Amino acid sequence: MRILTERMLSRGAGAMTDEELLCLLLCDGDSDVRAIAAGLLAECGGSLAGVAAHEVSRLRMIAGLGLRRAVRLKVAAEIGRRVAAERSREVVDISSSDDVERLMRPLVDTLPYEECWVLYLTSSNRVIERMRVSQGGVQATVVDHRLIVKRALELLATQIILVHNHPSGAAEPSVQDRQLTQRAAEACRLFDITLLDHIIIARNNASYSFRSHSLL
Repeated sequence: MRILTERMLSRGAGAMTDEELLCLLLCDGDSDVRAIAAGLLAECGGSLAGVAAHEVSRLRMIAGLGLRRAVRLKVAAEIGRRVAAERSREVVDISSSDDVERLMRPLVDTLPYEECWVLYLTSSNRVIERMRVSQGGVQATVVDHRLIVKRALELLATQIILVHNHPSGAAEPSVQDRQLTQRAAEACRLFDITLLDHIIIARNNASYSFRSHSLL
């Protein structure tokens, strides 16, 4: 571990591999920490996002991790999530789907269940508010498009963007996702509100934009 520590101090944490970062975080003086880190990544889809998505009860059983290390991992993941969420608030104007991802991915990327959010925008694409409108299970969430429009009218928003996550990891929209998009677009049109996009965020930086696929 001394070699890894020296490497981090000389090159910075950004130069470390995922496995090396886990080794430093999990090190308790055990000689098998590399094997634990490698096993943990393998069990969690090969990514740190996969590790962060697991609950402590599951993590502690993986690769001999144990409760203390599992708790340490969840604390580190939550710190990282909160830092990313704070930085995402710096995005105040939306000019592309990339801006939406920077704003919303920190909030939903590692959730084990689906959440649907709405970004309410001015006519100049400035964010007025971002609001969670539903929380569901692993496969789906129920969204009331009437509540979405009601809030837009309260905020005098002229444009909205729907955002939800897919914990399964696949960004491709389901039949329910397509139906929600159609209902929301139709409801918005009744009040001269534009549904700019519906973006699905999945793990490993995968995403799906309805507008870029000419579905809006």
